[in-house]
Amino acid sequence: MYAIVEINGQQFKAEAGKKLFVHHIADAENGSTVEFDKVLLVDNDGNITVGTPTVEGAKVVCQVVTSLVKGDKVLIFHKKRRKGYRKLNGHRQQFTELTITEVLA
Repeated sequence: MYAIVEINGQQFKAEAGKKLFVHHIADAENGSTVEFDKVLLVDNDGNITVGTPTVEGAKVVCQVVTSLVKGDKVLIFHKKRRKGYRKLNGHRQQFTELTITEVLA
């Protein structure tokens, strides 16, 4: 059984026991339980239910493993040739690591 769930504006395939890295959830603490009810699709052993826009009564229950994980550093380099203009910016995205405990439909 799996579900397509929307978390912080992104869609993820949620199965029990799977780990997810989602955009940082500000009020999540390590070991706490988080529920998401924006379930867009549920597949229950071949029986597919598509929501309009969400599936009624379906939710995904997750446990927070790590509340703040930093992603890889991305370097952005701007240059204008022959002008002496160079600029280097770096960015590290913040994520929250979740483990899906169950999918309820």
